[in-house]
Amino acid sequence: MPLDLKAYSQLKKIGICAHSYEGGALCFLTACRAGAEQLGPHLHPHILLSAIPMGLSMPAWEADDYEEIAKYLGQGVKELAQSGADFFICPDNTGHIVLEKIIDRLPIPGLHIADVVCQEIVARGWQKVALLGTKWTMTGTVYGEALERHGLMRMVPNDTARQHINEAIFEELCQGIFKPSTIDYFIEVIAALKTQGAECVILGCTEIPLIINADNSPLPILDSTRLLAQGAVRLVISSTPLPEQGWISL
Repeated sequence: MPLDLKAYSQLKKIGICAHSYEGGALCFLTACRAGAEQLGPHLHPHILLSAIPMGLSMPAWEADDYEEIAKYLGQGVKELAQSGADFFICPDNTGHIVLEKIIDRLPIPGLHIADVVCQEIVARGWQKVALLGTKWTMTGTVYGEALERHGLMRMVPNDTARQHINEAIFEELCQGIFKPSTIDYFIEVIAALKTQGAECVILGCTEIPLIINADNSPLPILDSTRLLAQGAVRLVISSTPLPEQGWISL
């Protein structure tokens, strides 16, 4: 039976706090498609989007000036709250470094990308987890702490590979440039991690799923962007109450 207007009006509203436009677009489309699967043809949750350009934050990222970055991400979440979003998601793994520092200052709660990904890993029964992303994500605390909480082992590429991957993300993928040589390099890195014992690979940057997928990856993939969007849709149609602030418990 199609969802009637009254029932639809009672669904939670998703706010997408985008950082890069490629990742934000992928998250939006995934949420819409997942919504149609749950709610019916041409239907999806009410989705609000804030997309302050990532370029404004890039000098602060390079300087590790998280308070400056927080101004932009915080503004994005505030815009979503003012527009009526009930909770936010940020389809940017690295951005969670900053969001974790300011989450208690934000006006609406958030669904944490690493928690959603770890929930999927546990459900699939994997233990040794390869992680690709920006240099901040691969060696930082966002996934390091989340994986540790779930008793999972993090595996990352070597220093040279991390630098190459980081450059490819910002100089190519975030700008919609997809070179066959770059795709081949990512596949080689994943294959090397597989030989070291990794059982799966987290695509821990919003743009990596634009070039790596289940068909070309040597390891089963965990597409953080799509998993986050799908998790948000499940939350929308669930009866789970939301906290006023902070991270939403899964």
